Amino acid sequence: MSISSQAPLPYGHQYRSRFMGNAPTAGNLATAMPLVLSFEANWGVRILMLRGLGLATLVSASGLWLFPRNVADPELSLLKVGVSVLFCVLGLVLMTTRNQSQPPEACFDPVRRELRVLRCDAYGQPKTVLRRSYDTIGGARLNDGAVQLFENDGSLLIEIPLGSTAARSQLRDQLSGAVQLFN
Repeated sequence: MSISSQAPLPYGHQYRSRFMGNAPTAGNLATAMPLVLSFEANWGVRILMLRGLGLATLVSASGLWLFPRNVADPELSLLKVGVSVLFCVLGLVLMTTRNQSQPPEACFDPVRRELRVLRCDAYGQPKTVLRRSYDTIGGARLNDGAVQLFENDGSLLIEIPLGSTAARSQLRDQLSGAVQLFN
């Protein structure tokens, strides 16, 4: 899971350039810039595991023919051909698997005092899937690895992973006056 203070989306760059065009002073720059967090599963490990499984199925497809037994039985040979072709195709599919989706991003905007969750559509353009004002958030709990935002009734609204203590402290500074912080 990753955190970035710079948005990889065109929206984030436009948003930042709009703030930088206003040239805020150095003292309030940290509070004027939105904090952008991205939700990412650990796709590197998942893809590595899938590729390893694909390699194992490819090796097992050829391994069926390395140790021949009962070569005279045609039904067994036909079954071995079918299983080895299936393993070969399955192994190739698993070896070429990759993640094509963009993970959503959470943007904590101190100027508009709102949380926005953005997700890229099929054309690569960011779309807002959740927009909540800080006033409508019941509370927040900042843990070492994540921030949990709660509804007014106490139910969990969203949990966002944090990857660094710098992002945690920046988020604490942004939310401290607007949202009730829990221990």
